Amino acid sequence: MLALVIAFLLRTGTPSPIEWTVWFHVVVGITWIGLLYYFNFVQVPAVANALAEADSGGPGPAAINKYVAPRALLWFRWAAVLTWLSGAAALHKLGILVPAFTFESFTFAGPASVMGMGAWLGTIMLFNVWVLIWPNQKKILGIVQASPEEIAKAKVVALMASRTNTLLSIPMLLGMTAFAHGMPF
Repeated sequence: MLALVIAFLLRTGTPSPIEWTVWFHVVVGITWIGLLYYFNFVQVPAVANALAEADSGGPGPAAINKYVAPRALLWFRWAAVLTWLSGAAALHKLGILVPAFTFESFTFAGPASVMGMGAWLGTIMLFNVWVLIWPNQKKILGIVQASPEEIAKAKVVALMASRTNTLLSIPMLLGMTAFAHGMPF
């Protein structure tokens, strides 16, 4: 945050609305993807270790599932919404919202098509967060009542949707940055 403040203080002129929108999009996007990676590479393995050690006197996953996961999921799902909304706003302010989401009238020609690919992947990821991950996490964490069979199924659905989002995040990030920085191939 300090780096952003210094960068804006040292620049000349007033930032345009598109610059503010893009910076906001980047910050909330980092929050969303950072939490996605945290869940997949840190929390899921930590809960598995905690479950394995629970039988031998270890603490079990209670602390993570009771205190950390609900707060992290709150930030995760709302960062997803804010990332999508600010991304759509940035595309609109650039004048390429429709060309991006229609892949330049389905010709797949032009820079908006590359951003559109990233935008569609982000849209799929947003859907996964709110329709697959969050409702199933509520069952896993005991926020809503569920039978042991429903919880077991919820674990699989939430994990697969989260892993799918992790895989989609790489081409999504490529599509978002390729517009301004050139294609890597």
